[in-house]
Amino acid sequence: MSGRDRLWSPRPLHLAVVELLRKEGTLTDAELLKDLRDSFGELSPRELNRVLMKLEISGLIRVSRLMKGKRSVELAERA
Repeated sequence: MSGRDRLWSPRPLHLAVVELLRKEGTLTDAELLKDLRDSFGELSPRELNRVLMKLEISGLIRVSRLMKGKRSVELAERA
């Protein structure tokens, strides 16, 4: 099922990512994807990557590589 076939969620995906990181602290991208799938159902890694990229460009989160195929996602510290 593609993203267009789903109903709109009352909570935007980017907001859910920030809320999860505030609650849990630093997570791997796999943990984040698993937690988001509990709330949003079928969510592809590509959709998550798109949201993470937008949040990182906005300066809200920081994504760093832990090892090949595994990334760490954390909230950016505000000055």
